[in-house]
Amino acid sequence: MDPARPRKPTLDTVAGVVGVSRATVSNAYNRPDQLSAALRERIMAAALELGYAGPDPVARSLATRSSAAVAFMLGQPLTAAFSDPATSVVLDGLASTVDGRDHCLVLMPGNETGGPRPETVARAQADVFVAYSLPDDAPALAAVRARGLPLLVIDQPVLPGTARVEVDDVGGARSAAEHLLSLGHRRFGVLTFALHPGGRSGPVDGRAEASFRVTRDRLAGFLDALAAAGVTDVPTWEAGASRRELGRTGTRWLLGQDPRPTALLCASDELAFGALRAVSDAGLATPADVSVTGFDDVPDAKHADPPLTTVRQPLAEKGRRAGELALRLLDGESPGGPIRVPVDLVVRASTCPPK
Repeated sequence: MDPARPRKPTLDTVAGVVGVSRATVSNAYNRPDQLSAALRERIMAAALELGYAGPDPVARSLATRSSAAVAFMLGQPLTAAFSDPATSVVLDGLASTVDGRDHCLVLMPGNETGGPRPETVARAQADVFVAYSLPDDAPALAAVRARGLPLLVIDQPVLPGTARVEVDDVGGARSAAEHLLSLGHRRFGVLTFALHPGGRSGPVDGRAEASFRVTRDRLAGFLDALAAAGVTDVPTWEAGASRRELGRTGTRWLLGQDPRPTALLCASDELAFGALRAVSDAGLATPADVSVTGFDDVPDAKHADPPLTTVRQPLAEKGRRAGELALRLLDGESPGGPIRVPVDLVVRASTCPPK
């Protein structure tokens, strides 16, 4: 080290100047309630004059074996997650709860396995992990369990003994199908998102097994309601992800079926937005020729052309409830049972009786 270069001030430097112990200076930063206001003010003033910025958070986490961080594990890359309005609203709700509580949020993007890489999870500086819409067999989940850290799930998967925040996907999807049935529709098409990680795009058997609980439940809600009304053999298109352009592609295929559907059930609003565009591309009108429903009620749904009939799930509330639960887990509390937030059907102008 260059002897001419001034040494960086430390906790001990501040303690020596103020004439107190190292522990007292540490308490001024980490446990201010243990000191009188006057003493803490003297310590902070000396630290400011010396240019001491406070204890090193990395060193503190090593010493306490706690980082006060919440890891948010995604099932997709960050670029895809931030372009998905539903994910963005959920994340905003969670972040708004964690913010201001002396905790930080660590974003962990997913990859082709449907979640972060296990080695990334193994070295992440976090005290609680939040899994958002991961497949049942995501390797990242085993990596969290191997570390013995608390795990909270938003939506999926369902893991015994694990804290979870979810919505009634089956009931929500059923309400959309029953709404279209009540209008008199009998010719349907279904747009779903990926059944498995790294999902493909193309026609599928709607009853095929899926690795994602939300996919399974929304498909079951659609198809069970239709089957109860005697509607079977419903053409179904799997989109590799919940993106508008994939919904547009799938809708082109669905509109080419014989007989052509008069109603489309979409597993997300993003797929439904693509469906609206594809109906227009085909020279048809929504809802006069083809009614369209979505799922989520993202902010753009009420501004679509036409405004979208959709299943509303309280995305921000779901994020907030997850944030509150994550903080309780950080405090060592028991996770309790699953938290289910309600959904409801919002009827707008994208649905009407068939011609």
